[in-house]
This record gives sequence, C-alpha cells and structure tokens, in this order.
Amino acid sequence: MKKLPEINCDLGEGMPNENEIFQFIDTASIACGGHFGDENTINESLELALKYKKKVGAHPSYPDQKHFGRKTMKISEKELKKSILIQILKFEQLAEKSGTPMDHIKFHGALYNEAAADPEMADTLTDFIANHFHNTPIFAPPHSQLEKYLKQKNLHQRVEVFGDRRYLDNYQLVPRSVFGSHLISESEISPPLKSLLENGYLLSDSGKKLPFNPDTICFHGDNPGIHEFLPSIRKKFWT
Repeated sequence: MKKLPEINCDLGEGMPNENEIFQFIDTASIACGGHFGDENTINESLELALKYKKKVGAHPSYPDQKHFGRKTMKISEKELKKSILIQILKFEQLAEKSGTPMDHIKFHGALYNEAAADPEMADTLTDFIANHFHNTPIFAPPHSQLEKYLKQKNLHQRVEVFGDRRYLDNYQLVPRSVFGSHLISESEISPPLKSLLENGYLLSDSGKKLPFNPDTICFHGDNPGIHEFLPSIRKKFWT
C-alpha cells in the first residue's frame, strides 16, 4: 500500500484555537521569533505538540515581524545568517527542554519563496544548513533551487506541497496577490488533493498534470477555513 505523505502546518503564529489543528496534523513548523513569536508562544505550541504526540520543526524567516516575513528584506548575508541561527537555536533549545526534539527546519514566507526560485539564496541557505544543521531535514518545494542545492550538498530534505494553494506549470505557487490563489474550503481542496494522493500529480492552474510524490503536505495555520476542512480531509484521505 502506498505510503501517504505527512500533514504539516505552520503554527505558533498567533492564530486562535491551535488545539483544534494539532489533533489532525503529523508535524508542526513553529514560528521562532523572525516573523512572529517569542519564548512564550513557542512553548505554548510545544505543549500542544507534546500533548498530541506530534513532531515539531523550526520555522525561521527574515527578522521582520512588521510584514510577517512576507517581504524581502535588504539585509546582508551575515546579518541574515546570524538572525536565522538565533531563531533556530532558540527553538531547538526550547524543543529539547519540552521533550519534543526538533524534527526539521522550514523557511518561512519570502525566504522560502526566494530559496525556491533564486539560486544565490538557495546556495546561501544550504551553506548555512551544511555548517550548522547538516543532519536536520529541510522542507523544500518541488523542482526548486532549494531542492537542487540540498541534493548537491547531500543534505536531508522532505519535499513539500501546499494543499491549500494553487500551482503554476513550473511547480511554483500562484502568487498570493492573485484572487483565488488560496483554497479555503473542502470543496476546493479535495479534488486536487485526491489527484495528488491517488494519481500522483498536481493539477496546475492551466490544467497541466505535474507529476509529484511529496513527502509532506502543508496547510496554512492562518487559512480561514482550516478548522472546518482539516478534520474532514484527514478523515477522508488519511483514515
């Protein structure tokens, strides 16, 4: 029987009722102070992960809480690496203390998107990982520069797809600025998810079939429909 990918969710970002989300995921990527969060919010999410026996990872970003890490920052490579290191080490320390060790690292927002498309950023971030966290899996989008450089440097990765976003023909996400780029209901999410899980392909915005076998599927914690669609699709496809 084909092994199903994990369900992951970006959490610890100030959204209410995380308790209702943790029950239906396998892994959480928790904000660690760059785009959102502090020691208290990290610990709150770690407590829920421990309660429901879920894996946790660090979710670092540009140090930009004003824009929630979703805008590129003009920052030196040295400053960026220093900030990311502080974020991850803070999370790793708290995770180990709580009894839920760090399972993975997933870059957030603009940093994630840039590492997917820009070879220079992908090279920079994978050098950083090789120097500091070479044994930790990195979540990477399919057919991305980040995936390419992780492979080249023999680093661990889990290839990720977003279950609540639309895709272009090149496996990149439809920009957030495009109306309908986010899927917020079960009726929108189930058909492409069924194609992915049962037939092994993503359906792009133009209708192109994109072959893909992900390790993990992400649903955004700030998706306004997550509390309604997540329990339903978990039961429908994973049980």
